[in-house]
Amino acid sequence: MRSEPFTRPTLVAAVELLGKHNQGSFNQTILRLGLERDVPADTAISVTKKCAILGALVVQRYATVISTLDGSMTLGEAVIRQAAELAQDGSDDPMQTAFARGVARDGYVLVFGGRAKATLRAALPSEIALPQTEDEVHELLKGFGFLVPLGHLDQAIQAHTRGDWAAANGQLRTFIESLFDDIARYVRPTEAAALPSAENRRALLFQVGFFSGERNEWSTDGKSYLNGLLKMLHTEGAHPGLSDEDHCTFRLHVALVTARTFLRRFRYGQ
Repeated sequence: MRSEPFTRPTLVAAVELLGKHNQGSFNQTILRLGLERDVPADTAISVTKKCAILGALVVQRYATVISTLDGSMTLGEAVIRQAAELAQDGSDDPMQTAFARGVARDGYVLVFGGRAKATLRAALPSEIALPQTEDEVHELLKGFGFLVPLGHLDQAIQAHTRGDWAAANGQLRTFIESLFDDIARYVRPTEAAALPSAENRRALLFQVGFFSGERNEWSTDGKSYLNGLLKMLHTEGAHPGLSDEDHCTFRLHVALVTARTFLRRFRYGQ
C-alpha cells in the first residue's frame, strides 16, 4: 500500500501543469528536484518531452526522499508543491483545474490568500490518509469479489475527475448501497436474496449485529449515521459554482472513509 499522500492521477496532473514552464524555468525546477542527471537540460528537447520523462520518473520514485528549501520531503510531494506555485487564483485553465481536483481528492487544498503563489494545505486530518484509504477500499472490494460496488466507486472517481458532479454524486450513493447489499448477501445469503429492497438488506445487517445500535450507526427511526449519510448522498442535482465541487469532494471523502470502516469490520470482525 502506498505511503505517498498523493495519488498517481494527481502526480501526473502536477507534471502536466509544470509543462507551462519555459525551457529555462523548467530546467531550474528539475535542478531543484535533484533530477538533472535524469532529465536533459538540452533546449533542443521540448518541455513537453521533458515532462514525459519527468512524469515517468515521478511515478516510479514518488516515495524517494529529497532535500528542498522547505526541508526533506518525498519527490512526489516536492513535485506537487512545484506545480502549486504555477497555479493562479481564479484561473479556468484546464490543466490547473485537473490538478486542483486531484489535490482535493487527496485531501488537500490550494490556498492563495492574496499571495502571488498558491500554497498547499491539508484539508483533512492526516490520520484519514485519503490516498491510502482509497487504495485499501479498492483492495478489499477486489479481494471480496464485490465487483458491482467497485465499478460504481471507479465511475464516481472518474466523474469527479472530469467535473461531472451530478454523475459522481449518484454513483457514490449507489456505491454505498451496493456495498451493503453485497455484505448482506454474503452474511445471510438466503435471507438477503428474499428481501425486496436495499433498505431491507441494511435492516438485516442491523438485526444480525453487523451495524451497531449503540454506536448509532443504524436505527429503526431513521436517525442514525448511515440513515443520514444515505439521505445526504441521495441529493445529487448539479449546481453551478465551487460549492458543488466542494460538496461532491466531501461526499467522496465521507464515502471512502465509511466504506473502509465497514469493509475492515467485515474482514476482521472489528
